[in-house]
Amino acid sequence: MTKHDNIAQGWSRDQMAARAAQELRDGYYVNLGIGIPTLVANHVPAGITVTLQSENGMLGIGPFPTEDEVDADLINAGKQTISELPHSAYFDSAASFAMIRGGKIDLTVLGGMEVSENGDIANWMVPGKMIKGMGGAMDLVAGVKKIIVVMEHCAKDGSPKFIPACTLPLTGRNVVDMVITDLAVFQRPDHTSPFRLIELAPGVTAEDVKARTTAHYIT
Repeated sequence: MTKHDNIAQGWSRDQMAARAAQELRDGYYVNLGIGIPTLVANHVPAGITVTLQSENGMLGIGPFPTEDEVDADLINAGKQTISELPHSAYFDSAASFAMIRGGKIDLTVLGGMEVSENGDIANWMVPGKMIKGMGGAMDLVAGVKKIIVVMEHCAKDGSPKFIPACTLPLTGRNVVDMVITDLAVFQRPDHTSPFRLIELAPGVTAEDVKARTTAHYIT
């Protein structure tokens, strides 16, 4: 987790991913973004079947391979080596984005640099800095049924990332349904309602969250 003054606990990156995995449902088609979201694949709840999709043209992504299982030609959209399953399917990027834009993907878990109180997300560009870039994020936030953002609550300089209005270039407007940070979970039932604080990480109080959040939310 991000180091926060006077907070001894909170969720690790892996625990944040595990919390996001609790939102998966049997039969879902799911796209996982780069970074923390990729860890969600390790926490799919027992007893349900989830099919993972990647923008570079794969449906049915298996677990991360062990060192002796690595196939350098088999990667996800974040260029990480992955494994295949007996039912895996391969296709071109046009078909992949048709699935995304056509509303065929039930849920996506994305990283975020900033999320605003009205559900805007900025996660693809920091002016003057070299980062991975857009990828399929703009298509995902426009076409997927449910958008979950997993991110650390504060930036490295301690500034909040859940804020009144995004300052970085936007990926999408009014699209985020749930925000999971190392401190808390925020959710809203629809895109006209405010976010509600629904869960606190271990060792974190509501006052801790309030002191590190400038976005408006309800409890």
